[in-house]
Amino acid sequence: MVAAGASSSIEDLSWPAKARVLVLAPHPDDFDAISITLRYLRDLGNEIRLTVVSPSWSGVEDSFCSPSDRAQKAFLREQEQLSSCALFGIQTGYVVFLRLSEDPNGDPVEDDANFLRLSAHLHEIRPQLVFCPHGHDPNPGHARTFRMLMRHIDAAGSPMLVLLNRDPKTVSMTAHIFKYFGDEEADWKGKLLRCHASQQQRNLHVRGYGLDERILGVNRQIASEFPGAGPYAEVFEAVLAT
Repeated sequence: MVAAGASSSIEDLSWPAKARVLVLAPHPDDFDAISITLRYLRDLGNEIRLTVVSPSWSGVEDSFCSPSDRAQKAFLREQEQLSSCALFGIQTGYVVFLRLSEDPNGDPVEDDANFLRLSAHLHEIRPQLVFCPHGHDPNPGHARTFRMLMRHIDAAGSPMLVLLNRDPKTVSMTAHIFKYFGDEEADWKGKLLRCHASQQQRNLHVRGYGLDERILGVNRQIASEFPGAGPYAEVFEAVLAT
């Protein structure tokens, strides 16, 4: 369930230029799910950084690569993310793969060792704005990354705005900020999503449509639930940590 809070279009809000913006992505392709909003902030002059918590090798079908082992699958997913980032235009050196320890299913483990590595990384970057998938999600990587981020914020004591985005599996959230967009921007976003060829193939096999259509379908659904300035929308719940 998505509840409407005091909602606004992102263009109606005041955003600083040259702020440090970090996308804390549990997996490769979580960045691309909110790429329209990120491009808007980048074009305002903000610094966009990406940190990928886990390569999520388990999401790659054996038929997609040879050898079909964990290391090769993880390498391919990270290369797909780098291809997407090159198309987006992130500065060299602003993409980090943390490669936190994983459980047997390929999801990041939520333990003290992983938390300390993540927290140290966040202290080093000191972002003013952080994007992350919403934690009310059955995806273990999303939920665990969200909880470790919230734990860091509780301990850090430094001001930070967190925008939690809606994912296809998000169970519930409050809609605070929208970024509406049209067909031309959707085509561009689809190109970024198709850089993740392993996920495009897996979605086609499992669901009968690609990753691009899966994410853009959610964007169409958001815009239909909350009509605004475009047929597609990305939506976020805002959390202000002080």
